[in-house]
Amino acid sequence: MIPLTILKGQTLLVLGLGRSGRATVAAAVAGGAHVLAWDDNTAARDAVQGAECVAPDQVDWSTLDVLVLAPGIPLTHPEPHPAVVAARAAGVEVVGDIELFVRQLPEARIVAITGTNGKSTTTAMIGHVLQAAGLDAPVAGNIGVPVLELEPDAADRIHVLELSSYQIDLTPSIRPEVGILLNISPDHLDRHGGMTGYVAVKRQLFNRMGSGCTAVVGIDDRYGRDLVEALAKVPGLTVRPVAVGRPRPGAVYVLDGRVFADGIVITDLKGHATLPGAHNHENAAAAVAACQVLGLPASLIISGIDSFPGLPHRIERIGERDGISYYNDSKATNPEAAARALAAFDDIYWIAGGKPKDGSLAPLLPFLNRVRRTYLIGAAEARFAVELSGQTDCVPSGTLDRAIRQAHADAVSDGGGVVLLSPACASFDQFASFEARGDAFRDLVTPLIEGEVQP
Repeated sequence: MIPLTILKGQTLLVLGLGRSGRATVAAAVAGGAHVLAWDDNTAARDAVQGAECVAPDQVDWSTLDVLVLAPGIPLTHPEPHPAVVAARAAGVEVVGDIELFVRQLPEARIVAITGTNGKSTTTAMIGHVLQAAGLDAPVAGNIGVPVLELEPDAADRIHVLELSSYQIDLTPSIRPEVGILLNISPDHLDRHGGMTGYVAVKRQLFNRMGSGCTAVVGIDDRYGRDLVEALAKVPGLTVRPVAVGRPRPGAVYVLDGRVFADGIVITDLKGHATLPGAHNHENAAAAVAACQVLGLPASLIISGIDSFPGLPHRIERIGERDGISYYNDSKATNPEAAARALAAFDDIYWIAGGKPKDGSLAPLLPFLNRVRRTYLIGAAEARFAVELSGQTDCVPSGTLDRAIRQAHADAVSDGGGVVLLSPACASFDQFASFEARGDAFRDLVTPLIEGEVQP
């Protein structure tokens, strides 16, 4: 734990008591702060130690110095949480736990990764490569452990932080040594007032970067290209573009599965079991760029990427039997992410659906020729059936277990293929989280792989 001594003698309210909220309470108490805390969930409140549980509408805001907001609580849109409104009216600043971390450790070395898709894989890959090279490089933030749960800072530590748009919005002071934007596509638009607001928040990661910093930016969408053009004007800032499918001077790019940096092949990703598809090539290129900036030689970068085990729920290969492979991509909670999975395979028996998000399925359409049949589940079933009509053969499955049985039987009948869960939807209609949905998929297909269930 990192004691927040910068808060000594101050009073703060921690709103939202998930793991990061509880870590914030503990770090603030250890630093000598007076901590109020609240969560609408009684069990979450009962789990907190060292803080006084007070509902926001019972708080005397004139006595507070800071409101620490959980990333999942609305800051601006669709409308600010009432506690945010009250804090602003009282002149109380509103921040997140990452902001407290960077204030406590202003000299900390930080690699910060964001993007609509791929940020967890890229974060984990960078952390893995650095750790495999013998460096002290904990992974935290939106993946792994809350940043304030890390051990107190040590010399030469590199903090590898995944940051969501919600977290960036609550972290105005961050100045990463390496800031990475992988890509931007429509997501969380309700929380940022539309696409313009969403893009603006992602770009905030780079607001304080300058001399001594490096921006690694994917340029396969126009938002990244626009950002590179803007960042090129920042004095002293090094900008390293990342591209897939085309060479570019000064960029780290991928052609035919090979990662090039400065025109030299760094590594070959073809056949990499845990990094299938062009989207993972983008992730790997960004990881190469970041690790080069941090001084790693090519040999250590190559060995680190070669040994990267991948992440659960992100095109996770569960296994194969009788020519049928099973992949869990439950983390694909929007069409853009699911499109990346479809682009990675042929002969797909695709399981899609759940709680749909705003936006169309247009990103998926170019890859439906790879799909043999689509099995629709959850709240999106009827809507997806209409939007995909004439594009793919849709089967109304309703539930995940039924979809798996149908997909498995069809794949057996057709002589093999890929059974892929890549929902393009949130999970909350039928599952508590994308992890729970992915775990259920794994539990259901494992008996098929092990031959315990006959078609």
